[in-house]
Amino acid sequence: MEQTMQQEIVSMPRIGDIAPSFKAVTTQGEINFPADYSGKWVILFSHPADFTPVCTSEFMTFATMEKQFNEANCQLVGLSVDGLYSHIAWLRTIKEKIEYKGMKDVEVKFPLIEDITMEVSKKYGMIQPGESSTKAVRAVFFIDPKGIIRTIIYYPLSLGRNFDELYRVLIALQTADEFGIATPADWRPGDDVIVPPAGSCGTAKDRMEGKEKDVKCHDWFFCTKPIAKDEIMKKVLKK
Repeated sequence: MEQTMQQEIVSMPRIGDIAPSFKAVTTQGEINFPADYSGKWVILFSHPADFTPVCTSEFMTFATMEKQFNEANCQLVGLSVDGLYSHIAWLRTIKEKIEYKGMKDVEVKFPLIEDITMEVSKKYGMIQPGESSTKAVRAVFFIDPKGIIRTIIYYPLSLGRNFDELYRVLIALQTADEFGIATPADWRPGDDVIVPPAGSCGTAKDRMEGKEKDVKCHDWFFCTKPIAKDEIMKKVLKK
């Protein structure tokens, strides 16, 4: 007898969508998301479970870098499907017992959401049945000051995140907004940026003839210009 396989459909918000709202209990009290973070960037990220080694390494890294993210007007919010008391016990263990890559006595001060009902995880598509039906994958949502989702990155349970890349994405998104440009592959602050495509034949001609100051054209559709790292960071970092 032929068996019918039914695949569970995972719904998730998309880039450009308004971040789904929710209220939740966290290790830093109750939050109303994303309303409580209006005017700030937010990185909302999930991890599979407390008291697991990959997650422990990630939380220590995020906590160590929290000031760096905060200076770029960005707040961190974590989530797992474990309960509040498990969260508290795990974070105490991290501070009191764990030393890793020179990090020790690390206190996690950003909120960690209790999501034992998986309500938030399901709203954000963090439960991927092909990976696990009970654990949230390593999802990362970058949400801008207007509550709009700007970037989504998903990792499997086994793969720890690259936190230098998460910070790079945050700075690149803000740079694009501030200067009206795009960033090329492997861009870092101080590298040349991509200017918007020419909107007319005349503009394309002027660019190719070198009439636009500081603009270098590799072809009519692909032009770059320099923006100093200091200029970028003054715009992005809190004064």
